[in-house]
Amino acid sequence: MSLISLHDVTHDFGPVRALQNVTLDVPPGAIGLIGQNGAGKSTLLKILLGLIRPTSGSGTVLGRDIRGSGLALRARTGFMPEAESFVPGVRGVDLVALAGELSGMPRKHALRRAHEVLSYLGLEEARYRRCEQYSVGMKQRLKLATALVHDPELLLLDEPTAGLDPDGRDAMLSLLRTLAGRHGKSLILSTHLLGDIDRVCGRVIIIDQGRILGFGPIGELRSEYRGRYRLRWSGEGQAFLKALQGECVSVEANGRPSEVVAEIPPTWTTLKLFQLSREHGVTLREVAPEEENLEAVYHRLVDTQEAGS
Repeated sequence: MSLISLHDVTHDFGPVRALQNVTLDVPPGAIGLIGQNGAGKSTLLKILLGLIRPTSGSGTVLGRDIRGSGLALRARTGFMPEAESFVPGVRGVDLVALAGELSGMPRKHALRRAHEVLSYLGLEEARYRRCEQYSVGMKQRLKLATALVHDPELLLLDEPTAGLDPDGRDAMLSLLRTLAGRHGKSLILSTHLLGDIDRVCGRVIIIDQGRILGFGPIGELRSEYRGRYRLRWSGEGQAFLKALQGECVSVEANGRPSEVVAEIPPTWTTLKLFQLSREHGVTLREVAPEEENLEAVYHRLVDTQEAGS
């Protein structure tokens, strides 16, 4: 069964179209969700939680219809919001237990689970403190505890490392990797920090202006970026560089003398680069495939969308 299945989901806020014809078939696992502010990420998460109904289209989350199963969806889904959602004066353990009760758990069971989850997340000694006394890192883990207390099948995480220092960020990402890997939790990680997605997720959803620009395994999205090589040479290279610029799809300076990143025509092999270097009296010292990081994947897809619109 698909984790999430959406078909032509569109949502309007008055005259503003937040999502447009979103179609996705997402398998279980750790999924990244990336896009600029206003791209539609928050609207998509709210639809998945059953908090809002799409203007048109259909879909399921964990086999439940997104249009009429809000309570059932939230009973099987944990949500960690970006904004703080604490009640002043309430102790951490009581807040987590309350989240469990709101998910349908009996009070005693919710309180027992609250102690277990806070202990697992390293907050055992702070569980009786009031929420406002927690540090930023502790507050993030407390929010994660409220999302985990009812043992959901799916976690929706909105900027879980926001405001954390490098050590706190590493600790949070390690927790998420463990939840996804060792404990088999499916999760959707929405963040603008693409390195977080690289470290936790196997697949990524790329959204811009309400449209899905790309979805799939991160490695496969990168594999579409072929034919780019980092070239380094010795010798007088002006004629060689001019020849590259005339025949290659693109040639970009790499910040160093005698080094560029070139995208070769699809009919070429790397042998053509060596032939071209010999013709112009230079010696190639390095011909290495240029690996595209997730940020480059994102910008390439966005630029392609903008060029076609």
